[in-house]
Order: sequence, then structure tokens, then C-alpha cells
Amino acid sequence: MTRKYSSISVETTLASGINTTQTTLTVPSSAAATSLLGGQTLAPGNVDIFTVVIDPDTPDEEVVFVTDVNGNTLTVSRGQAGTGTAGVSGIAHGAGATVRHVLTSSDLDFFRNGVATADAAIPKATLGAKGNVLTATASATPAVLGVGTNGQVLTANSAAATGLAWATLTGAPKIGQIVSAATATSTNTSSTTFVDATNFTATITPTLSTSKILVLCDFNAYIGGLFGASAGGALTFSYYRFMRGSTSIYEPGSVGVFSSSLGSNDITLVEGRAMVFLDSPATTSATTYKLQVRANGSAITSGASNGTITLMEVLV
Repeated sequence: MTRKYSSISVETTLASGINTTQTTLTVPSSAAATSLLGGQTLAPGNVDIFTVVIDPDTPDEEVVFVTDVNGNTLTVSRGQAGTGTAGVSGIAHGAGATVRHVLTSSDLDFFRNGVATADAAIPKATLGAKGNVLTATASATPAVLGVGTNGQVLTANSAAATGLAWATLTGAPKIGQIVSAATATSTNTSSTTFVDATNFTATITPTLSTSKILVLCDFNAYIGGLFGASAGGALTFSYYRFMRGSTSIYEPGSVGVFSSSLGSNDITLVEGRAMVFLDSPATTSATTYKLQVRANGSAITSGASNGTITLMEVLV
């Protein structure tokens, strides 16, 4: 419970007598009740108390806690601070008995116990810095373990003073995160210089600079154009590569067709294709990967469509 106090409380009297067990008492008016509380209000639900004494400085003196006020009716807890029998019975009082706000031994004990509790508490300044962990070196001996480095995990360590330690992930590689993008958009180019395949792009922010990024891409690769004798009876290719930002990181073999075997027709060859590459970006900054495509002749159209690009962070 929260104890309330007032330095401007005005004493009042009982409007009618009370026996030893009544838990409500009345004062002459609601104004008298308000003045007795001296501007304090009590929250509903019996969570606040306001200390008063009935018949002060007499053999019938009784300390009670006021827990609620409704008009001129006060709900009280009887027999406090060694007067009467606490919580069971009090002392009978007649109409006109003085009702006064006081500070009692119970209040002072409350303060003393609160100070002892506060002295035993751990100040919030103990933690000191972002990410610090409150722990102990022994029973009832608090200590602080400073934050570890990015990617470390907290482990039990009986050899450490606090029984805890930060450790870097070890053992088998683990997948830290996955980023993926899908597209049904087609990219067509007759350029012999690589161009971006539309929407085959994804960005990932590695957790650790030691992480690997597994880049996976599946798509429909295709070649279109006039084949046959008029194309010179030559091999025609469509080329693909992975980019990390502006850096080429992987360019595997091409998709190709020997044109003389197809007659003199304008056709398109489509082939499902998958590319996989394990990259080491050595960074914790956002990193963009993408697929690029190019043709090997201006009469040829190369492209990519209907696929996905997926990035997996491998914690090693």
C-alpha cells in the first residue's frame, strides 16, 4: 500500500459513535472528510492509506488507517500501531470524539524498512552501459558482465568469475538469415555487355564480417534470333553472372546453341537454369547481389525470366 500524508490536514470529530469492530466511521460532512485528508485522494481498491487517530491523548486513543472516503464516510482498518487488536478489533468511541491526522510509529517503521530495502537494492547506474548484463560472483554478491562483440552468444562458464561468458559461435555453420525475391518479369537484351536482369536483385546485411553469403538463383534462360545458314552456322551463347554491388563474383558457363542444326528459322531456345555461389563479402554493411545477362552477338536476343534470387547468411 502507498501511504499518504498531508501538512494541511484539519482535524474533525465523529458524527456518531462506533463500536470495537466497525470498519466505517462518519464525520460531520464531506467537507470535513476532505479537510481531514488535506487535499490527498485515495485510489480505489484499498491501495492507499491515510493515518488518523481517534480520541488522541486519552486512554481510548486508537490509530486507524483510512483506506477509502465516500462523502463523509471513511472506510478504516482498525487497531493499528499497537492500539487495540490490529485487524480484529479496536476501541469503542463516542460521538464527538476527535479525529486527527498523525504520524505514528507504524509510519516510521515503514520508512525504516523502506530505507533498508533501498540500501539492499542494486542501483540502476550499476549497469552503466548498453548491453551490460547483471550477474553475480557469489551468493548475494552482484556483478556486471560487459556486453560482448557483435554475433557473440552468452554461455555458462564455470571458470569465469560470474559463471557467464561471451563466446563466438563455433562448430557447424548455421544459417543466420534468409532474404529472397521472386519475379515473373522478362529481361531481353542483344547487348554484348552485361545488363541487370530485372528484379533479380536482393539485399542482405550480414551479422558478422566473417559470414559467408550463399547466393542461389533459378530462372528461365533463353536465346532468340535468326539461326541457320544465315547466322553463319555458329555456336550462339547467352551469358550470365552474379554481381556483388559493382563487382563480378561468379560467371559460370553459358547457355548455347549450334545454329546450323535448327534450319533458317527465327526461334527461341528456353532452358531452366540454376546458379549457386558462396561469397565472402567481409562486411556487416547492407550488400546487394544481382543477376546479369548478355548476348554474344547483336542479332541474338538473350534473357532471363520467371525465377528467384535467394541470399543466405552462413555463420561460420
